[in-house]
Amino acid sequence: MPPTLDTPEALTRASADDLAAALADGSITSVEATRAHLDRIAATEPAVHAYLAVDEAGALATAAEVDAARAAGQTLPALAGVPIAVKDVACTKGLVTTAGSRLLEGWIPPYDAGVVERLRAARLPILGKTNMDEFAMGSSTEHSAYGDTHNPWDLDTTPGGSGGGSAAALAAFSAPLAVGSDTGGSIRQPAAFTGTVGCKPTYGAVSRYGVIALASSLDQIGPCGRSVLDTALLHEVLAGHDPRDSTSLNAPVPAVVQAAGRADVSGMKVGVIRDLLGEGLAGQVRARFTESLEHLAAAGAEIVEVDCPSFAQAVAAYYLILPAEASSNLARYDAMRYGVRVEAESTERTMAASRAAGFGAEVKRRIILGTYALSSGYYDAWYGQAQKVRTLIARDFEAAFAQADVLVSPTAPTTAFRLGENNEDPLAMYLADITTIPANLAGLPGLSLPNGLAENGMPSGFQVYAPAMADDRLYSVGAALEARLHQEWGGSLLQQIPELNLAGQPSASTTTATTSEVTR
Repeated sequence: MPPTLDTPEALTRASADDLAAALADGSITSVEATRAHLDRIAATEPAVHAYLAVDEAGALATAAEVDAARAAGQTLPALAGVPIAVKDVACTKGLVTTAGSRLLEGWIPPYDAGVVERLRAARLPILGKTNMDEFAMGSSTEHSAYGDTHNPWDLDTTPGGSGGGSAAALAAFSAPLAVGSDTGGSIRQPAAFTGTVGCKPTYGAVSRYGVIALASSLDQIGPCGRSVLDTALLHEVLAGHDPRDSTSLNAPVPAVVQAAGRADVSGMKVGVIRDLLGEGLAGQVRARFTESLEHLAAAGAEIVEVDCPSFAQAVAAYYLILPAEASSNLARYDAMRYGVRVEAESTERTMAASRAAGFGAEVKRRIILGTYALSSGYYDAWYGQAQKVRTLIARDFEAAFAQADVLVSPTAPTTAFRLGENNEDPLAMYLADITTIPANLAGLPGLSLPNGLAENGMPSGFQVYAPAMADDRLYSVGAALEARLHQEWGGSLLQQIPELNLAGQPSASTTTATTSEVTR
């Protein structure tokens, strides 16, 4: 029986699927649902800081239009009227877009990204833009120029990165759905740290038009939700061919919603990647992973083990390819067209001074590394070798998928670490993505869903890999495991999240003036 959504708390705790059903049958309005989430944002932001900008007027205007269209008897898309948050990496016409960087502070795009166009066509009110590591470079959202985002499970811990804002908004019940981007795990690792669900679709399945580029051969936009079905519903809205993106796939979108509803793994071969269960995997994360395999076996799946020996070089290859592409993509921020501009005595010095003032430390580190990897005399030794490793990783996946329908691993080797814990150790920060990076190097889809709590009370994540354009398999396996875990827990894992002590929590000390800023 669907829940009764007669209070603001019930509206913010409801799934996107239940909200859509209640909107369709007229028991709630989109304005009521959107207003409840805006009030929740106002209450939680001082402690969580999931948003960089909140568009109250725009979201309520869209909600009112949806309510009027529904009252007039128009046929509307499935998620029409369900509010959503968007990672600040996607351009939004008339609404400030910064990619978490001072370099773009106050920049208002004159157009929408392809995925934002799809959200508007599907008539989802956009609540605002979520916090992220600067230009998506980071694994904790501590590299945002506008301050840290805090994990609602424990405000002293990170929500992961770079999409920590989107994941934290879901866990704080300040958005029922969110859009993220995943270059090396930036959707899946935050999902694991916050007890939510996130999917990186097949490379090219979702348009990157209008998305601020980090590493073009790795970047992928994807859906974030609080359940596997909600994530599939958003996946179906986002995916599809876009001729403005030269890497966009012109192929049918897999039936992900149908797969999530089927939740069937009987007869399916599930391959455990032995190479992702080695040193560095926390004991409680391993324990939850083993229990998840037992659930899948009980649901009818056959569990097999596979080897992917080249995965050991994935992090090294990734941190050569990503900085190389980032150093090229970020060259456009030269103070001549948009962004921060620091005047100096010559054009060259103006460019240098502007980039020095606008870019943060992590961005500068990766630009230097990438420029070195691409420099004359070192290209073949570093960048060229990394691309060869990338090919070996793709071949490992191909061999593994000859033995199994899907591959699985823990989403992250640990639960959420404490804010500041890895700031002085970039290598430790980079290793937080060790289990997610291979999918980006090979262009394959991956999904993370929560599979339990560790002894410290923090969530762990279960990751599913599938072959290219077989994204529906992710949702079949994810939904089957989720159903069994929900039966064991008596509901979703987020029902166990501690209540935010909003009255007793200090405001996020690094929150800036841009938080809750509305610019239209």
